[in-house]
Amino acid sequence: MSAAAESRYRKPAGWRTTPVGEYLSEFFGTFILIVFGDGVVAMAVAALNQSGRGTQIFNASGDWLIITIGWGLAVTMGVYVAGGVSGAHINPAVTIALAARRLFPWAKAPGYIAAQVAGAFVGAALVNLNFRWAINSYETAHHITRGDPGSLPTYSIFATFPAPYYHTYWGPFISEFVGTAFLLIFVMAITDAINQPVRANLAPFMVGMAVFAIGTSLGANTGYAINPARDFGPRLWAWIAGYGSVAMPGDYGWVDQYFWIPIIAPIIGGVAGAFLYHVVVHQVLESRGETAPADVEVRGRTVEDME
Repeated sequence: MSAAAESRYRKPAGWRTTPVGEYLSEFFGTFILIVFGDGVVAMAVAALNQSGRGTQIFNASGDWLIITIGWGLAVTMGVYVAGGVSGAHINPAVTIALAARRLFPWAKAPGYIAAQVAGAFVGAALVNLNFRWAINSYETAHHITRGDPGSLPTYSIFATFPAPYYHTYWGPFISEFVGTAFLLIFVMAITDAINQPVRANLAPFMVGMAVFAIGTSLGANTGYAINPARDFGPRLWAWIAGYGSVAMPGDYGWVDQYFWIPIIAPIIGGVAGAFLYHVVVHQVLESRGETAPADVEVRGRTVEDME
């Protein structure tokens, strides 16, 4: 392209070259994550059975399979969209873990986290708008009153809750800690240039596969939030939409005031997973003198360039 043509197509820089552009990218990526993640739950819970396409999908195991596939693809699409600008953390646990590992500046972390929560909130609002007729029809057919304990089926479209076999915080905390620790182990491995980095810009797809693996293997205990923004933003929307104490503070009868578990446990688990990978794998590779292959993108367009 000639210099004149390049100049003609170049847009004004302004805020686009500041952290604001990155924050908007995180907002957009998380927004996509929730629209397609919460959207697949809305399909499984209400839309399919209320649309005349059958009274159920495949019972519980089939429902879970389609939900975990949907969430994996939601993460993949969110990372593909936002990765080139912000690195597509789309998860405060990832942002904080990378900052703790000195791979991301702490100064940007509050802006990233605020953008992620806001994107998740707006994404949940769009899911509600798109499926409101299906949700209302399901609630009418099953005599569900929002805010009552029996409203968990439609509340679960938006945010997570612990399985009824838990009666203390410890079980859900451990489940969210473990799931997020593995998420960060996988993310660090997928993007580690001196390990076995994913080529051909397939890192977003593999991150989505990691979320799918976590959901199918570890997810039923708590609904695998593994992302404070993914849970808290839609939870706030559910509270506004009339789910009351079921949403905030998260009272379910067997475990109450649950809202803080999908925030704190993923953050601690994510930091633990990032450091575990660094000590057990990355430092071993460094000690062996491993370097990034010449034909592998160091940045990969999906990981924030921390120079």
